[in-house]
Amino acid sequence: MSEAKSQFAQKLEALLGQKLATLSEERGETTIEVLPENWLAAAALLRDDAGLHFEQLVDLCGVDYLSWGDAEWDTTDVSSEGFSRGVEGAGPGRFSWANRPHPAHIPHRFGVVVHLLSLKYNRRLRVRAHCADDELPVLPSLVGLWPSADWFEREAFDLFGIVFEGHPDLRRILTDYGFVGHPFRKDFPLIGNVEVRYDPEKQRVVYEPVTSVEPRVLVPRTIRDDSRYEQADAERKAGGAK
Repeated sequence: MSEAKSQFAQKLEALLGQKLATLSEERGETTIEVLPENWLAAAALLRDDAGLHFEQLVDLCGVDYLSWGDAEWDTTDVSSEGFSRGVEGAGPGRFSWANRPHPAHIPHRFGVVVHLLSLKYNRRLRVRAHCADDELPVLPSLVGLWPSADWFEREAFDLFGIVFEGHPDLRRILTDYGFVGHPFRKDFPLIGNVEVRYDPEKQRVVYEPVTSVEPRVLVPRTIRDDSRYEQADAERKAGGAK
């Protein structure tokens, strides 16, 4: 299996050449990263090359790497009860734009990740690119290569504000057309600015300031030792001793 993966990696390197920024193979998964200016050309090569034949786009999503790598919860110097894990610093949604954190270990904030499938060779590939401009993240649209990218790109535009140049109908798909902002950006307010409800008296949808939701920090799940397993192990040892 490792030899096959190595041959696959060599094939990708030979095909993409300078268009390939990074390549990694971990846990049986292959991930490549290309520069934004090579996004469309690399995708076309992956689809059209007879030795790869990635004819299906399974998924496309946006990623916001703002505050990526910053821990918000203590994971070592705390008790096992969970509620002693205090908030560490400014996590997503809990900072002002002027004092926002900056991405760690990456050159740009917004990225797009695509998962491709080759039915012919029963092989999957993850492709990623970072948008060059953090203020206006833009990448070429893949709809011309894989029509299934249509709604995925609209979703990434709606939730992250990533613009896909050349998309035939780049509109919001989950939020209302008049919605302000992009909900999956990490600097988006946790409770939002307005809430939407249907007013039976006015017989229409109305927008109102959010007043009914209090911001809160969720406590992550804590994995604890289960006494049932300890008891079963003790009984098993006691039975063996007899």
